[in-house]
This record gives sequence, structure tokens and C-alpha cells, in this order.
Amino acid sequence: MSLRETLQRHVDAGTLPGAVAVVDRPGNREVVAVGSADVEGSRPMAEDTLFRIASITKPITAAAVLTLVDDGTLAFDDPIGRWLPELADPKVVRTPSSPVDDLVPAKRPITVFDVLTGQAGWGFASDFTLPAVQALFPVQGDGREVRSFPDPDVWLARLAEVPLAYQPGEAWLYDTCSTIQGVLAARAAGRTLPELLEERIFAPLGMADTGFVVGPDRRDRFTAFYKKTAGGLVLADPADGQWSTMPALPLGNGGLAGTAGDWVAFGRMLLASGAAPDGRRVLSPEAVRAMTTDHTTAAQREIGALFLEGQGWGMGGAVDVAAGEPWTVPGRYGWVGGTGTTAHVVPSTGTVAVLLTQVGEDNPVPPEWLRDFWREAAA
Repeated sequence: MSLRETLQRHVDAGTLPGAVAVVDRPGNREVVAVGSADVEGSRPMAEDTLFRIASITKPITAAAVLTLVDDGTLAFDDPIGRWLPELADPKVVRTPSSPVDDLVPAKRPITVFDVLTGQAGWGFASDFTLPAVQALFPVQGDGREVRSFPDPDVWLARLAEVPLAYQPGEAWLYDTCSTIQGVLAARAAGRTLPELLEERIFAPLGMADTGFVVGPDRRDRFTAFYKKTAGGLVLADPADGQWSTMPALPLGNGGLAGTAGDWVAFGRMLLASGAAPDGRRVLSPEAVRAMTTDHTTAAQREIGALFLEGQGWGMGGAVDVAAGEPWTVPGRYGWVGGTGTTAHVVPSTGTVAVLLTQVGEDNPVPPEWLRDFWREAAA
């Protein structure tokens, strides 16, 4: 079955209103757009359709932080308290299962490296019942609800009140570190995260359609967003909804909207060891290696098994360490998003594979249609 047939099957079944996919291999770029931008079928999907890309924002945010490492503004071993004093003196629950008032001091400061690799101590483990994880939920809310977050200073102050679930460097935990990365990058650079991303990532790579706002001039290309319920798909955000103005906190963990083609341009930069198409350097080869190399231990992967499914984590994205499925190739780097998105680069084949849809998934376990796409992209 071809990629188009595979995606069309899920549209015909009513699972997805539509989808745009790009599988960009050396000398062969396949672009597929099927279905509609909304359930009413008001306009067909197109190559330049805009989507809320959710957590495939994470690699882009990590890259922005790494540009600051490249230019010497940040160093991996720098304590983040230099720029984020609210987080300079965290407390840690005595054991991961301890109540949030049974605390010990952090054994060492949280570093830039900890935040880049998801090992700061804040975030979601596979076990959501852990008291410190439960305490995090009101602060690290649903990243698809971008208007629900306060401004960065308020958010950091609230996060500082939540104890770490693990000591710095001890565990890999999901999501929160990418939000911290966005605030860290902005404070260290002395500008907003949107400004930094535009200067360091979007402009050099020609990612003209990626940003935290979809204004009136582009709204006719923006999808509606749906959540899946027992009764079918329910509208969660219209095209003129939460992405119509700049949020108080531009979310480095999942706040961007963009096109499949823009993410392909980002992926191509990673495969070119950090170089833009015109030869300008976005990242150093060393930064790309750090970003796309697994930094987890087997024990850390077990703590995050619900999310990682046995694979590893680099900076801003997962790194395959085991070839357990047809699409898992050691060294494959990328991630998925809770709005129905996925994007990976495969250094061994030079492939960038991106799929954007507009149906949210609350379960970290990838659905059938996502696995079908990965299977076709790997063929």
C-alpha cells in the first residue's frame, strides 16, 4: 500500500479529517495531502496547510538553546540558577514515592545539560501517581491549551514550589524541561523566545510559516483542531482560536504552528551537520551530535518507558537505540506531538519524515495510523 493510500484509508474511516505528509529522501521527495482541514470539508488539505505542531516543537527549542551554547552564552555545565534564580535552590522528595512535604536538598545544582536532556528532576514519569508528579500537573498543564499558561516569571515561580521527583541527573522525565529550555534561552539571550527562534532558526532555514501565532493573513491555511471522544471528534480549537495572538508564555515544549515543509527544512539542517541550504551555519556539528545522541541509561529509560517505549533521548527528541520495529533504526531522531504530529530524521538513510494531522491523542502510546505512517516512511 502506498503512503497516499495508507493515509486516505484513515481519512475514509473517519479517524482523521485530513493529513499532510512529507517523506524526503536523497533525490526523492514525496508529498501527500489527503482529506480536509476540518470535519466539515470546507477546504482540502494542501502542502502548505498550517498545523499546531505540538511536541515536535521540542527539537526546535533545543536547537535554539544549542545556538547559545555554540556562541558561548551558555555552557553545558552552567547551573541554570544564573539565569533562572527561581530554580537555583530546588528541593527533592526523599524518594520518588515520598509525599511532597518529605524533602531533602538537591545534591547539586541543575545544569544546562540537565535541562537539555530532560534530567533536571521536573517532568512526567511513567507512574503518574508519584506525589511530585501529581503536584506538577497544575503547573505543567496541557500544552495544547497555550492560553492557559501565565507569563514566564509567574510560571517559573509556580514551578519553583514543586519539588523535584528525582535528584538532578538521576532520571529522564518528560515535557517540563522543554518548557524550561524556552524560558532559559530567552533570559540568556536577552530577548523573547519568538525573536530568538526567528533569528537563529527560522530565518536561516527559510521557515517562514513557523511561529507561535497564526495571523489573519495565514488563517485560511490553518486547520481546526479536534479531540477524540467516545462520540467522535470534537472541536477543541478553531482556526481563529488560541493561536490567533501571542500567548503569555511561548511554549518551548509545544507551542509552535507550522507546515510540514518547514519542519523538513529543520530536519535537513540536522542531517547537514547544522548547515543551512546556503551554507550558513545554524548549529555546529558538535551541537548536532549532542542533540541527536542518546543521553539516557537503561534505568532512566525504564522510568520513562510509557513515553520512550525502550528507546533513548537526546536533546529535544527521542533517539532510537534498538531496532524493535520496522521503523526503528538506531540513530533515528525525532518525536511526536499531542495534536497528531510526528517528525524524524534518519541519519543512516538521509531521510526526513514528517506527518501532520489535526486530531489530538491523549495516550502516549502511538495510535495505529501513526505507526502505519512510520512503516511506510521506512519502506
